[in-house]
Amino acid sequence: MNSTNKQYITSMIIIGVLFFLFGFITWLNGILIPYLKIACELNNLQSLMVASSFYIAYFVMAIPSGWVLNKTGFKNGMMVGLWIMAIGALIFIPAALTRSYPIFLIGLFILGTGLTVLQTSSNPYITIIGPVETAASRISIMGICNKIAGALAPLILAYFILSDGDSFVNSLASMSLAEKNAALDALAARAIAPYSVIAISLFLLGIMMRFSPLPEIEREENTETDNSSNNNEVKSIFQLPHLWMGVIALFFYVGAEVIAGDTIIRYGMLLGIDIAVAKAFTSYTLVAMVVGYILIGLVLIPKVISQRTALILSALLGITFTLAAIFTSGTTSVFFIVMLGFANAIVWPAIWPLAIHNTGKHIKTASSLLIMAIAGGATLPLVWGAMADYFANSPQNAYWICVPCYLMIFYFGMWGYKLKPIKA
Repeated sequence: MNSTNKQYITSMIIIGVLFFLFGFITWLNGILIPYLKIACELNNLQSLMVASSFYIAYFVMAIPSGWVLNKTGFKNGMMVGLWIMAIGALIFIPAALTRSYPIFLIGLFILGTGLTVLQTSSNPYITIIGPVETAASRISIMGICNKIAGALAPLILAYFILSDGDSFVNSLASMSLAEKNAALDALAARAIAPYSVIAISLFLLGIMMRFSPLPEIEREENTETDNSSNNNEVKSIFQLPHLWMGVIALFFYVGAEVIAGDTIIRYGMLLGIDIAVAKAFTSYTLVAMVVGYILIGLVLIPKVISQRTALILSALLGITFTLAAIFTSGTTSVFFIVMLGFANAIVWPAIWPLAIHNTGKHIKTASSLLIMAIAGGATLPLVWGAMADYFANSPQNAYWICVPCYLMIFYFGMWGYKLKPIKA
């Protein structure tokens, strides 16, 4: 094995570890939503602020993160990102001690800020360390790491903080106000131990990242394409309509992905399914995503179908499964929400390389804009929460919000990705 191949494999392994971390931290939200709904006595809309506070950090901090990485480089920037996340995890300790929902939300925002720094560097990094034609396959490998961690995360956290959810909720009804407050305080305090471990682990990972053999890559030098004449003509990021369509498509995609993964536990509970059963639903959704990554991202792309074709098919599957969930009920409806995980699997890996293709010297800004699109996970779940409260007797109607999301993804895969640069 020559040094180039060894460096490539080493880079893939290190970034794979980071993507595992992304998934673990991100998909803890799936169990935090019902947990904090109980502990802080929230309605559906309020509880979805868990996702909003976490994902809005990507919008607010994406461009500052690009500035940080320009100053620090990849490795030091990743270290900083991990340490910011450690601070966010530590904030869960005073939040749990005071049972303060706003402090929990601050901790989630800081966790999201740290992840923004890591995502701003790692996504373009994994895209450009190899041929653009196989970028979706490389991102799919990262997606497998991400979603395996995501499948484990809610189950592990649920074991520590919500293992007795059904009996706990039932017992609250017979308690006095003082007893109820004491019980809820004790429930909130369960978050202290796991988030202390998470904070320590993130700090140590930051030190390890600083001294890792991950090579620095200059993004501009690795993103030249056969369409360089177009890149020379493009003076402004606003002359790249295909990039902006990619940003919009990612915004709607992340909203749909977060809705599928983070609302499904709450949705199951609204249908009368016990917490003991429903707490695994996010994990099922992420397992479906892993199957999609393997089957579509690794087996079919690019040998059988192109990443663009896979994107179009994924959008059509998303529409089909959403409508099936809306027009069925009970566990059948939940099953189709789980299957949205399969439909979602290849969307991010396919949109990202199509959106940054031919951005040339603007790739840093383009990457930051695409990361900002993760704000879809902050806004669209709130719409789901409001709709779930409104359609209290038929909560499956809240999933209508996903239909326009997949229609936008379909448009980008069919036409939006090939919009030509606008000449000055």
